[in-house]
Amino acid sequence: MSRTVLVTGGAGYIGMGACAELAATGRSVRVLDVLLHDQVDRASDLREQGVEVIQGDIRDGDARAKALAGVDEVVHLAAIVGDPACARDPEVSNAVNVEGTRALVAEASEAGVKRFVFASTCSNYGRMDDPTVPITEEGQLAPVSLYAEQKVAMEKLLLGADTDMTVTCLRFATVYGVAPRMRFDLTVNEFTRDLWKDAELEVFGEQFWRPYIHVRDAARAVRTVLEAPEEKVAGQVFNAGRSGENYRKLDLVEEIQRQVNRGQVSYVSRNEDPRDYKVSFDKVKSVLGFETLMTVPDGIGEIVTALDESRFGDPYDQRHRN
Repeated sequence: MSRTVLVTGGAGYIGMGACAELAATGRSVRVLDVLLHDQVDRASDLREQGVEVIQGDIRDGDARAKALAGVDEVVHLAAIVGDPACARDPEVSNAVNVEGTRALVAEASEAGVKRFVFASTCSNYGRMDDPTVPITEEGQLAPVSLYAEQKVAMEKLLLGADTDMTVTCLRFATVYGVAPRMRFDLTVNEFTRDLWKDAELEVFGEQFWRPYIHVRDAARAVRTVLEAPEEKVAGQVFNAGRSGENYRKLDLVEEIQRQVNRGQVSYVSRNEDPRDYKVSFDKVKSVLGFETLMTVPDGIGEIVTALDESRFGDPYDQRHRN
């Protein structure tokens, strides 16, 4: 039986790959995306691949109703993503990330959607008491940013909802790598671009730990959840990444410098991003058999090659940022 899946934010950084992964399973794929970051070309690419694209805002009830009609599964990626973007306009980020999500969940449940996958974040772990011990899904949530606070709140809403939907939350590690809708405001991508450009790179919090996942592996994680038996994923939270892929910013810089012998790096003491956490990804491996295919060194090499080939136009263009 053919299933129809709605991917909100499907023209985005993770969304493009998620659509490709889900289309490859034989699903009919529909996207709801406001195309906030000048993604008209990306929407055209999706349509050429047979994806139905609805240009609309998650805050718009009519757009949600149109997007949900006849849908069996929802992958909710649409959001104002990241701490800086949310801090810049808290009112808009709350309207999108909280109120938009709340409405989508209620309406999806009413519409008879069977499965709902929510894109969350490992930022929910915030600053750990002992970041050298990898934290599991049962660990304490200690969000230190508005973005993570919103994600924690929506996880609680979803996992506590009185619904017949099979609900799963994916806490993604920090994403990196080349994608059709490229982002250069993510740590690995940004550091690689700046050193490739022979620019001066200021790094703060270089000793802080953070996990990383390639953007295509993030898309594969979405597919893995929807392809898994319901009893394995119902009401579950999975960290999405690989246990061996926790790095300090210092480690990232050293790896980039191994591959790009350019740029100047200075380490600066600042306290504005106190997140410091190592994450365990054993659960997603043991329960769902999910393992990432890419490592950070792989991703750095891929970005360098793409920059060498001028694949992004101007890598400093605003459309490559959230």
